Amino acid sequence: MRTLTVDSLNPAIKNVQYAVRGELAIKAEKYRVDLKDANHGLPFDKVISSNIGNPQQKGLDQPPITFTRQVAALTEWPALADLAPGVFPKDVVARAKELSEEIGSIGAYSHSQGVPLIRKSVAKFIEERDGYPSDPNQIFLTAGASAGVTLFINMLITPPNSGILIPIPQYPLYTATLAQYNGIGLPYYLDESSGWSTSVASIEAALEKAQKEGVAAKALVIINPGNPTGAVLDETTQEELVKLCEKHSLVLLADEVYQANLHQPEKYTFTSFKKVVSRLQSPVPLVSFHSISKGVSGECGRRGGYFECTNFSEEIIALIYKMVSIGLCPPVSGQIGVDCMVRPPKAGDESYELWKKETDTTHAALKSRTRTMAARLNALPGVFCVDSPGALYLFPQITLSAKVQEVARAAGKEPDAFYSLALLDETGICVVPGSGFGQKEGEWHYRLTCLCPGVDEYVGKLEKFHKGFVEKYGL
Repeated sequence: MRTLTVDSLNPAIKNVQYAVRGELAIKAEKYRVDLKDANHGLPFDKVISSNIGNPQQKGLDQPPITFTRQVAALTEWPALADLAPGVFPKDVVARAKELSEEIGSIGAYSHSQGVPLIRKSVAKFIEERDGYPSDPNQIFLTAGASAGVTLFINMLITPPNSGILIPIPQYPLYTATLAQYNGIGLPYYLDESSGWSTSVASIEAALEKAQKEGVAAKALVIINPGNPTGAVLDETTQEELVKLCEKHSLVLLADEVYQANLHQPEKYTFTSFKKVVSRLQSPVPLVSFHSISKGVSGECGRRGGYFECTNFSEEIIALIYKMVSIGLCPPVSGQIGVDCMVRPPKAGDESYELWKKETDTTHAALKSRTRTMAARLNALPGVFCVDSPGALYLFPQITLSAKVQEVARAAGKEPDAFYSLALLDETGICVVPGSGFGQKEGEWHYRLTCLCPGVDEYVGKLEKFHKGFVEKYGL
C-alpha cells in the first residue's frame, strides 16, 4: 500500500492561501486557549479578534436582530408558538407560519436553487432597491456569498491560461479560490491616495499585461463597498466599468455584501451594478452577490446568501443549476436568514420599532468606531489611514524602517506580518497583514475590523504598541 503524502494530493492545494484565517489567526486561537490557565504568563488578559468580519463572535458581541432569531426559533420548532402564546409578536408568528407552510421541516432538503418563496422575496427586494425587474428564476440562494463566488470561479476558469481581474488589495477568497482551480489572478491596483478609488486605466493596464503574457481574462471582480478598503464606488465609475466589460467581453462579478454598511451616508450612497447595467441596457453578463453575514444582521454562522444572474442565457442557468444541485441545497436556516434580511418588518408591524432601534444602534456604533479609529490611527507617526466610508474595516498603511524589514526577512516573515505578529504577542490584538490582501511593492498595511467594542481601550493598545515599535525600530 502506498503511503498518503502531501505530494500525492492535488498540487493546487499547496498554492491556496487564506490570510484572514492564516498564521495570525491560528496563533491567536492558541493564545485564547493559553489564557484559560491562571498562570498563562501572557502580557494581556484577552484576545481581540480584529482579523475577520465576524460580528457576533465572542468578544465582539454584536447583538443579533431579534426579528431574525424569533422567526428562526419558530421555524426550528413551530409548536413553540402555541407553547408560548403571546411571547412572539404577531408578525413573527405569521412569517414563521408562512415559511413553514412553504418549506415544511427545515431538516429536509429544499429546492437546489433555494426555496421558491424566498427567491421571490429576494427578487422583490432587488426590484424595490433598484427600480428594475428581477426574475426569481435567475436567483440562487447560497451558503453565504463565498459559495457563489467559488462556483463562478470554478465555472469560468479554463486552465492553464485563463484568469480573473481582481482588485489589489482584495479579499483573499479570490486568490485562494483561483489557486484552487488553477486560475490566474490578474491584479489591478486601487488608488489609496484618492480614497482607494477604482481606475479604469489600471484595469486596462492589467488587461494589456495579461494579453502580452498569453492569459485570457474571463471576468472582472468588483468589491463594492470595498474589502479591505471600505471604498464606495460612484455611479460614473460604475458606468465606465460596465462599458469596459462590454469592450473586453468580461463577466462582471459584483461582490456587494457590504451594501448596507455605509458610515457616511450623507456623502456616499450604494448603487448596485444591477441598477447600472439595467439603466444602460447593457448586455454584460453580471453576477451580483449578497450575504446575511454582514450589514447589521451579522449572521455569519448561519451561512446564508444569494446571487442574481443578469444577461445569462437559459442554457447557462441550467448549467449553474446542475452545479449547485451537486451540493443538494444551501442550508435552510441560512435561507430563512436571507428572507428576514430582504423582508424585514415594516412600519406598523409589531416588530418594527424594536427592529429599527436595533439596526440604528448597530449602524451608529460602527460609524462611531470607524471615525474614532481612523482619526487616532492617523495621529500616529508613520501611519496613514483612509477614513473608510463603508464595510467593516480600516486598512492603514504603516511605514516600516529598513531595520524592521531586515529583521523580518531574517525571521522569514513579510515586514507587515512581522509587525502584526509583534502586535498580537504584546497586546492580544489579532489583525491581518496587508501582504495577505495584496499591496504595492514597498508598501505595508494591515486590516482590522471596526467591530470591536470598547474602542478607546482597543485603540489605546494599538497606539501604545505602535509607539513602542517605532521607538525600537525607527521609522
